[in-house]
Amino acid sequence: MSITDLLTNINKEDQSVPLAVEKAIPQIEKVIAYIVTQLKQGGRLFYMGAGTSGRLGILDASECPPTYGVSPDLVVGLIAGGDHAIRHAVENAEDHPLQGWKDLEAYNITSKDFVIGIAASGTTPYVIRAIEQCNMHQIPTACITCNPNSPLAQVAQLPIEVVVGPEFVTGSSRMKAGTAQKLVLNMISTSTMIQLGRVKGNSMVEMQMTNAKLVERGIQMIIKETNASREVATNLLNEFKNVRAAVEHFLKNR
Repeated sequence: MSITDLLTNINKEDQSVPLAVEKAIPQIEKVIAYIVTQLKQGGRLFYMGAGTSGRLGILDASECPPTYGVSPDLVVGLIAGGDHAIRHAVENAEDHPLQGWKDLEAYNITSKDFVIGIAASGTTPYVIRAIEQCNMHQIPTACITCNPNSPLAQVAQLPIEVVVGPEFVTGSSRMKAGTAQKLVLNMISTSTMIQLGRVKGNSMVEMQMTNAKLVERGIQMIIKETNASREVATNLLNEFKNVRAAVEHFLKNR
């Protein structure tokens, strides 16, 4: 194929992914409702996977603190092979059936928590055995997989199956399957944080202002909510370091 043909056909395949995710919305909804219940009771959310699946879980987890102002311990991403595997392929790491549970035990996981196993194929031993162990310890579980009736879906209490079909490059699950997993993770973390009250309207009022762009966004949010001058909004943000707190203080004391 020419480059144009390659791009056109990859894009054509990618367009089928959101439609596959749409079919799984009832499954996703059940998972989110359970997660919210667990987190409100002081639990945590764990993602675990190998390769692309593990990296996507870590990506989603790592974005929750700056976006929603939550503790880095609230949503945790684990990958087969440890942190080194985030950037480098760790051969056979996913084939160690006992390591996933050991990685969870290092966090003193309890029945208050919630664990989601992510595996495109649904056959990853690192994930499957960990989910089985969670079930044995009364820890609620879910999974995100792209194969129907996979071994992982059979052991997870709440399976999410997004069947995207064959990849453009056979077996390259970082493509459509990876896109599907990212879309589902977006839904899970975003909807969960909204349910927990970490968003007001559609604004990230709990975000951590770690750069000039986000500081400016915070100032604009305060102005929008309070009709305060830019100077007042800036001073409020400097004082409270948090959009919600700044707005609440202004409205209470105006």
